[in-house]
Amino acid sequence: MSSTDQLIVPAAERAAAPAVGRLLRRLAADARVTRAIPVALTVVTFLAFSETLWHGFVEWDDRINFLDNQDFRGLGWRNIRWMFSTVLMGHYIPLTWLTFGLDYTLWGMKPMGYHLWSVVLHAVNAALMYFVALRLLGRALRLEAGALRLAAAATAFFFAVHPLRAESVAWATERRDVLSGMFFLLAVLAYLKAVDADGGRRRRLLVAVAGCFVLGLASKSMVMTLPLALIIMDFYPLRRLPTDWRQLASPAARAVWREKVPFLALGLLGAAVGYWAQASNHYVTSLQKYPPSARVGMVFYSYWFYLWKTIVPTGLSPLHELPATIHLRDWPFLSAMIAVLSIAALVLALRRALPGGLAAAAFYVVTLAPVSGVVHSGYQLTHDRYSYLPCMSWALLLGAAVGGLVTLARAEVVRPVIARLAAAALAFATIGLAILTWQQVQVWKDDDSLWRYSLETEPTCSICRTNLGVLLYNQGFYVLARGHFERVMELRPDRDKGESNLAITLGNLGEFDAALAHFESLLRRKPNSAELMQNVGVILLYLKRYDEALAKLQAAERLQPDQPVLLANIGFTYSAAGRPDRAVPYFERSLGVSPESAPARVGLALAYAATGREEQARAQWEKLQSLDGRLAGFVAPVFLERW
Repeated sequence: MSSTDQLIVPAAERAAAPAVGRLLRRLAADARVTRAIPVALTVVTFLAFSETLWHGFVEWDDRINFLDNQDFRGLGWRNIRWMFSTVLMGHYIPLTWLTFGLDYTLWGMKPMGYHLWSVVLHAVNAALMYFVALRLLGRALRLEAGALRLAAAATAFFFAVHPLRAESVAWATERRDVLSGMFFLLAVLAYLKAVDADGGRRRRLLVAVAGCFVLGLASKSMVMTLPLALIIMDFYPLRRLPTDWRQLASPAARAVWREKVPFLALGLLGAAVGYWAQASNHYVTSLQKYPPSARVGMVFYSYWFYLWKTIVPTGLSPLHELPATIHLRDWPFLSAMIAVLSIAALVLALRRALPGGLAAAAFYVVTLAPVSGVVHSGYQLTHDRYSYLPCMSWALLLGAAVGGLVTLARAEVVRPVIARLAAAALAFATIGLAILTWQQVQVWKDDDSLWRYSLETEPTCSICRTNLGVLLYNQGFYVLARGHFERVMELRPDRDKGESNLAITLGNLGEFDAALAHFESLLRRKPNSAELMQNVGVILLYLKRYDEALAKLQAAERLQPDQPVLLANIGFTYSAAGRPDRAVPYFERSLGVSPESAPARVGLALAYAATGREEQARAQWEKLQSLDGRLAGFVAPVFLERW
């Protein structure tokens, strides 16, 4: 290489440093640019999730929460009273319900309106994350203004436009995540401002923190960890609490501790209310089923899962199912424990050189603790949406790395070519995240895409397979549904729901003997189940074993005397057995409980006709025409022959 060649490369590299400097100076000095950053983050986040606006509700709590729920529909006194008293689906979330009530007032039952507000709230959270990152990274790192803004923007973007956020934003039910997340970020931002204030303004800001905390708890109880998160920030980067344990009781430290007492009290109250809501619905997993040794495995797995999925966001799913048994020696749990303990040891070893790493890890551990498995409820081992608050700390670490790299490049400590490669890698990762997020949002489009994708991701998820089977069953594809239900029985023989679904499907396929065998097997395990007694009775009715059918149905009636479908089935059995006079009172009782039941109306009309009560039969048929014209037309020949 000639001497001339030796001069060209360094000169080009040195030319890159002024370019970085010009960019940073513009970020620092141009007011329009600085104001545009949070706006741009909001817009980009909204666009990344905008496909959600064309999605519908899905059969994954949306039916219970919205489609079959009349109580939330509006903002009348009756609705509001219900919102502040219900623990539907194991959550006490009155503020979230108020937003859903507002949605209904504005949009009715159009899904677009519900999705719109969830996307808007998450987009707002992107801007809030930017302002929080500005203050936290500003305290932690010595960055010039331009580098700081770039680091904060990277933090907010990574947090907001990450595939792990898709479930929280694209699923209508999970409005509680984005709403509670907004109040969590507002509380943190108010607290960071209070730290820099004094006198009356400081007191007002602390009151604002408490107010945002209460609103967050009323949106979702997971924000209960806010006080501990604030204490971690007090250690680092705020440095309001000393790292030397001997000074933790100093006068200055005691003032900081006293300041947290109201927040800790609110956090404990939120935790108690959250546990009560779960326990009231009998959702809390017993220690008999998953003992403490299993909980240890669940906790380590959770802490590893969300960290790993933050780094490699593939294989996401609406449900990562809890195995039937958990042993710490099983490789998924053992490897997670090894990984978490190794990372913890590394973070502790580097705590003096990289205190931000320790603070980020502590924030992650604390905010994930409520859903880590120590106290468990539901069928999940992990849920993608649980990452919403905890993974803010990893976004801050990424932002700090970006800020540090830019500063080193500006000072020419890092060779410009390396800085350019790092910038290109960051840009590539940014585009990749946006694409993955866009794809993950599509998963929540409808029931078919949701459950087919879930099985592609986790073929052994029995609940995912059950939900796809139910979807196929409801569409009339009984043979396909049967295959899924049989597979569910193989995967989770400990759950009766799979066998029940299979028995119902076999009945619809006309395989009554096979269906009866499954129902009787279930009834032996649950001898006091009125539902199973009724199912056995209906199958016996199809098999024309009328006396046996009546015995089962009337046994179920003694347990559930006012169940309209059960009463109608007894009526149909009496009619089929040639005793319409005995059928009439059962149909009448069924319609007394559920006057809109078209099948019971048909049964009563036919029973009246069979007993010679022609005028009453005609009246019932006329009512049937207004209830269900198609069904009335189907049975019309029976009546037209008589009249």
